[in-house]
Amino acid sequence: MIEKTSTFQKVIEAVEALDIDAQILLIDIITKRLNQHRRNELLKEVAQAQYDYEQGNVRRGSVADLMAELDD
Repeated sequence: MIEKTSTFQKVIEAVEALDIDAQILLIDIITKRLNQHRRNELLKEVAQAQYDYEQGNVRRGSVADLMAELDD
């Protein structure tokens, strides 16, 4: 953990050494990459949900249906 903290601190110091415009650009790039990563993860989840639905591993119903099934 100490090594990771040290690496993280070095990154922060490197970013702080950049001029303001470069820091803003870096934030923009990181934000876009994180958003793309989230989109990719969501696409994987949607694909898995579609697969599960096609395989019959997903059921539809109301809360009452769920509660009735749990009582069985």
